[in-house]
Amino acid sequence: MKRKYLFLLLAIIGVCYTWYFNIQFYLTAEDNSLLNFIAQTKTTFPAQSFSADLLVMVVTFFVWYIPEAIKLKIKYWWVLIPLTFLVAIAFTFPLFLYMRQSKLDKLNAIATSNP
Repeated sequence: MKRKYLFLLLAIIGVCYTWYFNIQFYLTAEDNSLLNFIAQTKTTFPAQSFSADLLVMVVTFFVWYIPEAIKLKIKYWWVLIPLTFLVAIAFTFPLFLYMRQSKLDKLNAIATSNP
């Protein structure tokens, strides 16, 4: 299996796995507002730790991903910024790796066909 397809599979798992729990929240919470959802992330120390972990991960991803996408001239890279917050970084990070690997494969194919 090509590595880029593993990234695509992880992106699909990332969206399904995270949104399963998001949907459970919206179906079961008495107050299923976005503000309550965010407030719930601050209710316990483990929840705060997990939120802090994700925040550092998102910032690190953006610091690396944006210059990398611009350097490689990846189309539609900017779409991943809002999707990170609207869907999940568990979706957008592997999706970017798929997009990046696809671009690298294309560049390698061009380089090997033009000696």
